Amino acid sequence: MWSAAIITEETQREFEYPQREAAFFYGLFLRGHSADELRRDIEVPPHVLARWHREAEREPALRDVLERMVEYRRHVLAIFESLIDYDIRSTRLQ
Repeated sequence: MWSAAIITEETQREFEYPQREAAFFYGLFLRGHSADELRRDIEVPPHVLARWHREAEREPALRDVLERMVEYRRHVLAIFESLIDYDIRSTRLQ
């Protein structure tokens, strides 16, 4: 399924900018999409985590990349949550 060769330098650079993806999801939120649905889209579901874990056991070179992907998604979610919190707080002040 996975190959260490498909993890390009460009993909690694994308991991450096979780703000971009968080902003994309926040834009969807502002357009009326449910925050809960967007959270589910951002999170890595447990069954996917389990599959990635099995893949990393078969191909240990992938472990670092898969861990980085999970970390990245958690960071995107944290940024998304802070944007929503800010939106809620600023709406209350108006």
